[in-house]
Amino acid sequence: MPSPESTQIGFTGSTGDKRDEPETPWYERLNLRGYTQLRYNRIGATNPHLKNDQGDKSIGAPGGFFARRARIVVHGDLVWFFSLYLQPDFAGAIQDTLNIAQMRDWYGDIFLEKEKRFRFRVGQQKVPYGFELMQSSSNRLPFDRTDGMNSAFVNERDLGVFFMFETPDVRRRFKRLVESGLKGSGDFGMTAVGISNGQPLNTREKNDNKHFFGRVTYPFDVGSQTLEIGGGGYTGRYVPSVADGFSTPKEVADYRVHGTFVLYPQPFGVQIEYNVGYGPELVGDRIERRPLDGGYAMAMWRQRTGLGYMTPYVRAHRYDGGKKFEQNAPRHEVRELNIGVEWQIRRWVELTTELMASDRTVNGKREEGRLLRLQLQFNY
Repeated sequence: MPSPESTQIGFTGSTGDKRDEPETPWYERLNLRGYTQLRYNRIGATNPHLKNDQGDKSIGAPGGFFARRARIVVHGDLVWFFSLYLQPDFAGAIQDTLNIAQMRDWYGDIFLEKEKRFRFRVGQQKVPYGFELMQSSSNRLPFDRTDGMNSAFVNERDLGVFFMFETPDVRRRFKRLVESGLKGSGDFGMTAVGISNGQPLNTREKNDNKHFFGRVTYPFDVGSQTLEIGGGGYTGRYVPSVADGFSTPKEVADYRVHGTFVLYPQPFGVQIEYNVGYGPELVGDRIERRPLDGGYAMAMWRQRTGLGYMTPYVRAHRYDGGKKFEQNAPRHEVRELNIGVEWQIRRWVELTTELMASDRTVNGKREEGRLLRLQLQFNY
């Protein structure tokens, strides 16, 4: 049965001028893509107790082959003023049960005029905070996001409403930085403001307070190079998960600001981010508002060869502060170095090797170690 939109009279511009021919059926305007990441993290591992609960949960003994991500994306412009984006992930986990389907992105963009400069994004989506959180894991060079930035919002997503603005020229620039293989963050607007629940992804909201966001970023073309500078922050009140025997106020103030500097790899590139703020942290047997800070610096080199693109990189990152999404918001002190190389054999297949040296202290318990990591990624 044809949808109502398949027989609807369309528009040629923001003035509402009608045209004679019917619109293309909505289902012919949807696109399908996705990617899969398979990993092995046990080569030369020196400490079986070293783990990263917020990142790759196959780090540490016993380990094994691991499907880190298995995603399908359905997206497209259904009409000139509405775009749909749906992304489930089939590599979710509940304790020891792996490969469970989960909703990741499920939102629509509502454009206010034909040039698509102004839009509302409504639904479950990435919150506009930083560059690394915006960047798809299919584009990121290192295996995991850094603790300093990713501790702001685990899984980078929340249910909310955001208002975004950008010019058509900047939209084309964002698209080029991704499609050309330069590791762009994607199109989240030059400016974005809005609200979200503030609790972890796919969990019920626990209070009436919302988190408020603001972000500004701009990619500059300077000769043959592209430079992006941005910044922003958020504020809200968070309800931590508390175990028996611990006490906490019902809500804890949670706010941060961040700055971003990216020189895209043409062929040399640099990526730097840092954030500071306050959030929940366990102190004794009570969760309190405490200061936090952390970030990273990464250098990379993208080189075309007869066997595809090779991109070596080195990244150092640190974080000092509580992890509000973990039970009792324990304090983390993280120092980590990642040295690796991504080999894009073809557009549809990539192989990445990374040496990770990590020093992590959680509530006073320190674990440090090194391991060699392998990842095979399929793009389709």
